[in-house]
Amino acid sequence: MSSTARGTADRVWSVSEHLDNILRQLQPLEPIELQLLDAQGCVLVEDVTVPVALPPFENSSMDGYAVRTTDTEGATDEHPAVLTVIGDVAAGAGELPTVGPGEAARIMTGAPLPPGAEAVVPVEWTDGGTGSPAPAIGMRAASAEPAGAEVRVHRPAAPGQYVRARGSDVAAGELALAAGTVLGPPQIALLAAVGRATVRVRPRPRVVVMSTGSELVPPGEALAPGTIHDSNSFMLTAAARDAGALSYRVGAVVDDAETLRTTIEDQIIRADLLVTSGGVSVGAYDVVKEALGDQIDFRKLAMQPGKPQGFGFVGGERETEGGSRTARVPLLALPGNPVSSYVSFELFVRPAIRTLMGVEPVHRRSVRAVCEGGVTSSPKDKRQFLRGWYADGHVTPVGGAGSHLVKALAHANALIVVPEDTVEVSDGAEVDVVLLD
Repeated sequence: MSSTARGTADRVWSVSEHLDNILRQLQPLEPIELQLLDAQGCVLVEDVTVPVALPPFENSSMDGYAVRTTDTEGATDEHPAVLTVIGDVAAGAGELPTVGPGEAARIMTGAPLPPGAEAVVPVEWTDGGTGSPAPAIGMRAASAEPAGAEVRVHRPAAPGQYVRARGSDVAAGELALAAGTVLGPPQIALLAAVGRATVRVRPRPRVVVMSTGSELVPPGEALAPGTIHDSNSFMLTAAARDAGALSYRVGAVVDDAETLRTTIEDQIIRADLLVTSGGVSVGAYDVVKEALGDQIDFRKLAMQPGKPQGFGFVGGERETEGGSRTARVPLLALPGNPVSSYVSFELFVRPAIRTLMGVEPVHRRSVRAVCEGGVTSSPKDKRQFLRGWYADGHVTPVGGAGSHLVKALAHANALIVVPEDTVEVSDGAEVDVVLLD
């Protein structure tokens, strides 16, 4: 190894330096046109304006009767307004009856307001055409009365009452959704309501996750001596989904460099980002370093947990059988201890995913909080991330500092950040907290 290479390998990176180096080399994915449901979770790259008013016509917000307001003036239980029913107006109706003096049209929720009508009286304000006192709230007439029957209205109606005005939701030409909006269920609903069948978005990144280690056994299988269940690949796949990605879990890869290289080569075609866990330290079986040492920059970071990290690009431009080309794919190599792996994901992989999506915020939200119980020891010159439980401006450490404590991780909702120049935190002191939910 040359002195220059040795100097690079011996360098200790700060957390910020490593993260900035990763994000500088990533660009948001190219936009594509997707069907609405396929666009859920994606980021809109165009402003969407409304082609027609929503709702496009005046319609009823209640089941009841469409009336002229003058015909209901002074109506009471003792002296109801008696109107002639001229017909029905259902949702989706095309031909509409015209409501004249002394008349009413039976109308359903969402049905267009017929010509001549100015308001809707709910069926609860009427006798439902039965000739009896007004039914209780929520009741409906057992059967619709024929045209020409009478309905008694027991309360006066004001102009526009229980009528949804045309354009009352959004006017034609108005901005419905701005570029940069993440499309969730309400946004999908709005796009559908204004008639959009497809939309232009940045796709959700495809993240392929794999663990390394011959000792790893899938959950559900019996453990042999010296083996453990693979939790990292499940944790990281779930974390990638939580960040907004489409994530794919690959079964654990044994400690063999050629097997890992082959697995990565097979997965590149469906990946916008590759994430590995394990095999990045200085041991004899650190397979990720052995397999990818010529492509990935392996680094030591001034942090705990998560000192060993790797980042680089794998693969290369090449033609596939379908004639498409695949580019080099970024790979983040994380340490194998579960807590180290998860903390590394939150600090480095999640921002990378959000950058590929082109969505803000890239980082988790941070707050200041009072540390209950304090932190008795933190390594000098390293930024420590401790699991904690945050509530109402206070945070309490959960579990110890060990990077294998999965239970403590499962019972935390925050990371307590202890700076590099701090070796202990007194009870009641304020600390920075990264919120995980």
